Amino acid sequence: MKGETRDEGKLRNGFDDKLVPLEPLDFSKINSVNDMVRAMSKTAFTARKLGEAADVFEKMWKNKDCFTVLTLSGAMTVAKMGLVICDMIDNGMVDAIVSTGALMAHGFIASAGMTHFKHDNKMDDKKLYYAGYDRIYDTLELEKNLDNAEIIFNEVINKFNSEATLCSYKINRALGKFLSDNKDGRGVLKSAFEKNIPVFIPAFTDSEFGLDFGLLNKRRKSENKKEFNFNPFIDLEYFTELIAKQKELGIFTIGGGVPRNWAQQVGPYTDIIQKRLKLPKDKFVRYKYGVRICPEPVHWGGLSGCTYSEGISWGKFVPPEEGGCYAEVPCDATVAWPLIVKAVLERKAR
Repeated sequence: MKGETRDEGKLRNGFDDKLVPLEPLDFSKINSVNDMVRAMSKTAFTARKLGEAADVFEKMWKNKDCFTVLTLSGAMTVAKMGLVICDMIDNGMVDAIVSTGALMAHGFIASAGMTHFKHDNKMDDKKLYYAGYDRIYDTLELEKNLDNAEIIFNEVINKFNSEATLCSYKINRALGKFLSDNKDGRGVLKSAFEKNIPVFIPAFTDSEFGLDFGLLNKRRKSENKKEFNFNPFIDLEYFTELIAKQKELGIFTIGGGVPRNWAQQVGPYTDIIQKRLKLPKDKFVRYKYGVRICPEPVHWGGLSGCTYSEGISWGKFVPPEEGGCYAEVPCDATVAWPLIVKAVLERKAR
């Protein structure tokens, strides 16, 4: 206030207001990833946010009534984060997955025994094209891999009844079954199949799988065979029914984009179903827990950077005063994500 000065006798010491004291990062006390992450939660900036995210994720996982949705965007499987997803599935950390199609397609390629490579900066993008190398920042997907994956994809889809209407979670389950029956080693869709975890791809046509599906139908048409039907609303309704049955909900988001919004919009969808169709109020659902890892800043106004607080206004999340518990880490997921998951797994082991 103008004209006023501080009364030295009334200055607070932090403990008076029950503020949490910070602690230096002391390597002499750190013997595991979990030790590091816990210590980071007592520091500042992104390190603190990462540590707090692990705490929220632990609460989410320990709550037996919490149904957790993992949403995935970005080239995480090409970036070799696929086994992090497998560990989350295999350890019961997630109950459903919503992903970009590209992420699942590249993961399927790796699970089928094919290889991704480090990009050599001596090769420019024109040379890469003619050599059959598709660049994803500093990593390469092989055009041969995509061709080989299409052969498997066709084999799997052609086993469906041509009268059936397909959707992404049914296709992903069939691809996971193929991996389980035919391939050694681990893989995202393989783990999801074996743990009965549904995997949804809302923007299915925006992926190699979608292009393969379109190409398969063109081939079938040229051979005078019935084309396969695809209906994304089967995914929407199945996911909504699945979510509406749960007592509490959690969401763990890598990046943002369509997977994040599609998974979150179940709140507004159940809300307007109730309001516009006059259905019972107990069908309105919202996420109670949330962990988000994404470097996108909020001020661009896009969904990938928007806060959980903003989502509360849409009816997507439970407010903190009603029990909502969230953590947001503005960081590259390839750095923060493995640390968070490994730390929580170590807590379980202890």
